[in-house]
Amino acid sequence: MKILVHPLTGKQYRLGRKRPRVPHGRSSFHEMLEAKVLPDVAVPGSTNYSAAAMAALSNVYCNSSVGCCVISGGEHIRGVTSFNSGQGVIFTDAQTIRQYSAIGGYNPNDPSSDEGCDENTALAYWETNGFADGVLLDNAVTVDATNADEVRLACFLLENLYPCGELPDAWISPLPESSGFTWDVAGDPDPENGHCVAGVDLSQDGIVIDTWGMLGILTHAALAKYYVPENNGALFVLLSPDVISRLTQKSPAGYTIDALVEYLSQI
Repeated sequence: MKILVHPLTGKQYRLGRKRPRVPHGRSSFHEMLEAKVLPDVAVPGSTNYSAAAMAALSNVYCNSSVGCCVISGGEHIRGVTSFNSGQGVIFTDAQTIRQYSAIGGYNPNDPSSDEGCDENTALAYWETNGFADGVLLDNAVTVDATNADEVRLACFLLENLYPCGELPDAWISPLPESSGFTWDVAGDPDPENGHCVAGVDLSQDGIVIDTWGMLGILTHAALAKYYVPENNGALFVLLSPDVISRLTQKSPAGYTIDALVEYLSQI
C-alpha cells in the first residue's frame, strides 16, 4: 500500500485501488442513449452539484489512514446525490471502515490486511447490500472516457462520475495540498498508483473531482488517456434512487422516468 506524504504540510494520503480481476460486464451509457430512456437536454458548460454537498465532500473518509479510496469515492458520490435531493448523508469513519472490511477484506486489527480493493467488487456490493446508510445502488454503467460529449451528459443528468484508474507519478509528486489543482495528461500511468475519485461537477475544462477531501479539475484529455480499458482504467456513472427521481427536473415537460426504470430492471 503506497503511503503519500506531502513534503510541505506533512499530510498523509493513501491510494488503494486494485485492478479488477473479474470484468464488470456492465451496460454502457451509450446504450442507454440509444434506448432513448433519458431526456434529450442541452448540457450546460458547468454545474454546481458540489456546493450543497461540501460537508460530505470535505471529509477524507479515512483515505488518509487506509487505502479505501474505492469506498470513499463512492461515499463522496452518495454525498452529492443525497444532499442535492434534500436528504444529505455524511458517513462516519466507523461506517467507512465497515464498508472497506466488507468489500476489501480489511481487518482493523491487522494492518497487513490494508491492501485496497477494486471498483467492480464495490459496485456489486452496493447493488446487493447498499451503502452504509442502507440505500441500494440501482445500477452503474460505463461511460466512454474518450467521448467528452457523453461524459458531460452523464455527469449533468446523473450528478456524478466514478473515475477509477492508475495515476501518472506527476499527479502525486508533488501532492495537491488544497482544492484548485488540475490533473491533465502527464506521462504514462503508474501501476503502483491505483486510485478512485468522485466526479462531482462539470467545468469548462473537464470535470470537477473530489479526492482526499479536496476539489480539483480532471481534464477531458486526462480522462481519455487514463480512464480507458487499454490503460487499466474505467469510468462509470452511478444510478441511485435519489438522482433518478431528480431527472424530471432536468428534462422537457412530459418526460417521466418510467422507461428508464423499466430499462434498468432489464440490464
